[in-house]
Amino acid sequence: VRSARYQGILGINIGKNFDTPIEQAVDDYLACLQKVYALASYVTVNISSPNTKNLRQLQGESELDELLGRLKQAQTRLADSHGRYVPLTLKIAPDLDDAQVTNIADALRRHRIDGVIATNTTIARDKVEGMRHGNEQGGLSGAPVFEASTAVVRKLAATLGGELPIIAAGGVLDGAGARAKLDAGASLVQLYSGLIYRGPGLVRECVRATDTNMA
Repeated sequence: VRSARYQGILGINIGKNFDTPIEQAVDDYLACLQKVYALASYVTVNISSPNTKNLRQLQGESELDELLGRLKQAQTRLADSHGRYVPLTLKIAPDLDDAQVTNIADALRRHRIDGVIATNTTIARDKVEGMRHGNEQGGLSGAPVFEASTAVVRKLAATLGGELPIIAAGGVLDGAGARAKLDAGASLVQLYSGLIYRGPGLVRECVRATDTNMA
């Protein structure tokens, strides 16, 4: 990152190491935040990757409280020492029920986190049932996660009431998908799988579909 010539907004994703016990996860996040703070436009606290053992336990109420509290303290110290405030966003899973989403929203408010990214990949396989590779391990991205991730965006928007930005990610493969995320209550949209299957032209399509001045 230090040697990159890119001058735009740079979000850096942090998480725990694969082999770190979940009880020591906070230490990994704090170490990562310390390392990337000076380089990032914002930092994403990833507690939802299904590929890291036990990581999603951090979405539990007590675990999340400890993690966000410690990170917020570190953010304050780093902002003072670097002379700049770098926002923290929390990236959550699509595989949450309404009560879990509400608890997470309450924690975001309580710890004054700057934004939330909804969502990561899914562990559900109902959308690919019967397909050749439908039972492979890992998080499922792209079209199969669209409905679940959009539902989480909608619940967050209803619970947070505009108190902090919601960044939608998950299955946006065209302009209509981006528009649907904003209609559900998102402030911003991220693209991942769509860039692989559609290429950079997808960005222009999404801008046109969501730009109210062009509607």
